[in-house]
Amino acid sequence: MSLTAYDLTGRSAFVTGAAGGIGRACAALLATAGATVHCADLDEEGLLETRRLITEAGGASHVHLLDVTDRSRVGAAVSEAGDLDILAAVAGIMHTSSVLETSDEDLDRVLAVNFKGVLYTCQEVARSMIARGAPGSLITMASGAVDSAGPGLLCYSAAKAAVVQLTKTLATELGPHAIRVNAVAPGWIRTPMTARHDADRQQRVEATMARISPLGRVGEPEDVAHTVLHLASDASAFMTGQILRPNGGVAMPW
Repeated sequence: MSLTAYDLTGRSAFVTGAAGGIGRACAALLATAGATVHCADLDEEGLLETRRLITEAGGASHVHLLDVTDRSRVGAAVSEAGDLDILAAVAGIMHTSSVLETSDEDLDRVLAVNFKGVLYTCQEVARSMIARGAPGSLITMASGAVDSAGPGLLCYSAAKAAVVQLTKTLATELGPHAIRVNAVAPGWIRTPMTARHDADRQQRVEATMARISPLGRVGEPEDVAHTVLHLASDASAFMTGQILRPNGGVAMPW
């Protein structure tokens, strides 16, 4: 297959969580590949910075201030974006609490963002694609946490496991419409969110990754973005219902 399979010129992508970290890296790389990228997030300042980076690199983008837990607002943002060919549902939050200390509020908040937000976005984009009879690629963001249990991550892991099942189910339902659905389950990735949430844990995990990963390093947002680009492009035209794991050979180094 020619490398032109990765050319997204003329296509339009919707990326949630685009204000930083993995979402920003995905938005920037999809734009570099030629897509017009609709960047969505709650963080307006971060969104504007993502747009600036894309513009300076010669790409095209639009910004949408969006809370993915608000179903009606998700629908409005997808409608504003117009015809879409690609979705990268990256928006998510971190949370830690032991199983015995997990509250209803903890569980509801994490599920609202990390699962319901993905569901709402996939629903709206898929409906739009089906309505116009267009093929497309939906990419969800799972986590290495679905493969390796870690202390304090019940809410996060449960939500990401739900995303995996959503992905597989959508793949079976949307395949007849020529819409592919795949998930990315990264290992530990160095992002502002992980550092802000638990800087001590980040340092410990990065030291462990350097020691036990066959590649000898921690992951960067761009490592995940390249996996997303592959799934967004024609290079993965015969892939659906799959979970790709950019993890340096380590599911999650707890």
